[in-house]
Amino acid sequence: MKDRLPAISFVASAMVLASAYGIFAQRQGWFPAPQIAQAEETIRDVKANWKNDLALEPTRHLVTAHNRGRDENDQGYALHLPNAVAPGYTLVAGLSKDQDSSAFSVELYDEEGQHRHSWPVDYSKLDPEGLKPLNVMLHGMEVFPDGSIAVTFDAGNAIARLNACGDPMWVVKGGYHHAITRDGKGGLWAWRNNEIVRLDEETGEITKTLSLESDIVKAVGGQEGVFLVRSFAAGEDKPLSLASDPFHANDVEPLRAEMADAFPQFEEGDLLISLREINLLAVVAPDTGALRWWQTGPWLKQHDPDFQPDGTIAVFDNATGSGASRILRIDPVTRDVTTVFAGTTDAPFSSWQRGKQQMLPNGNVLVTEAQHGRVFEATPDGQIAWERDMVWDAERNLIVTEARHVPEDFFGDTLPACGTSKAM
Repeated sequence: MKDRLPAISFVASAMVLASAYGIFAQRQGWFPAPQIAQAEETIRDVKANWKNDLALEPTRHLVTAHNRGRDENDQGYALHLPNAVAPGYTLVAGLSKDQDSSAFSVELYDEEGQHRHSWPVDYSKLDPEGLKPLNVMLHGMEVFPDGSIAVTFDAGNAIARLNACGDPMWVVKGGYHHAITRDGKGGLWAWRNNEIVRLDEETGEITKTLSLESDIVKAVGGQEGVFLVRSFAAGEDKPLSLASDPFHANDVEPLRAEMADAFPQFEEGDLLISLREINLLAVVAPDTGALRWWQTGPWLKQHDPDFQPDGTIAVFDNATGSGASRILRIDPVTRDVTTVFAGTTDAPFSSWQRGKQQMLPNGNVLVTEAQHGRVFEATPDGQIAWERDMVWDAERNLIVTEARHVPEDFFGDTLPACGTSKAM
């Protein structure tokens, strides 16, 4: 027995040291804690989404509906206040209900809720050598009076303009993601990874780029500290480095000429940006990246800030973790923040990620509740004028990444139909 004591002591000591190292490794992110965590996440992802990745069921694009246990004939649309609906049309972008036609689509509905047109969005036509369509996500969408649309894809490698039949008019490769915005001067603005890019909307030619890291964060004037709140030092003898996806840029919008007078503190063409991970909204100069204005919170993990005609900025506050998202309005001069819309216990509204808002001419707000697959229009006093669940089955909806309202005369005398836009 005495001969075995050294061996037993060695094993026991090794176990104690291994346990201690394991605790510190997990806390400090030392090897092999990150690798183990990544492996566990991969196992969970494969278990949840293997059907999606084999193109059997689009599980990565389905979310739980508020109103589960629906009748099989439920089409998802409910009109509550017909006299309060904003005149015009609503486009809804996301997964296609008709997977035999295309993985994604943009649907057009009139103010009575009737379906009027469908744009099939076939990612495989835009990036034939890239990921399978169900492994990317249609996210950004912009619409043109000629019936064409522009689209971007999270995890994809293309931005494209499609005609009314869904055929490409032009395609530009690159990691374009989240929102797309027209500037009223023939340009489209979008994020390409961590670069802001302006493209010619007729040709797709890139006419301007602005890097978040090198142009905006490091612009002269001492503004770098505004952006580095999620930075960390890897070690005393190593230089400062950024955390993984420290910003998560998700929107860029130029200040258009017709809105510029409402914002005398800014200049026409200034860019309103949203950085989700640091809860930051900012306005930057498009040529130098210099900060004109910035504010963090009280929103959390926000999306879709928009300049408004009254000199305020509206934003979708995900309020991630609270279970209760909000639409907010910010006065950039006074920094006062007011709530435009919030759900209730009886009528919940939440999207822990994604989400869009659009203030409408009649005072209503169009809301894209992405993570419940719902679009609705709310009145200024918080009533729901209409709502649409993008139904997949009795329990689940399709993720909706964007809803967009356009006025009655937006398309002229004829609604989009195959053949109204010229494909290349």
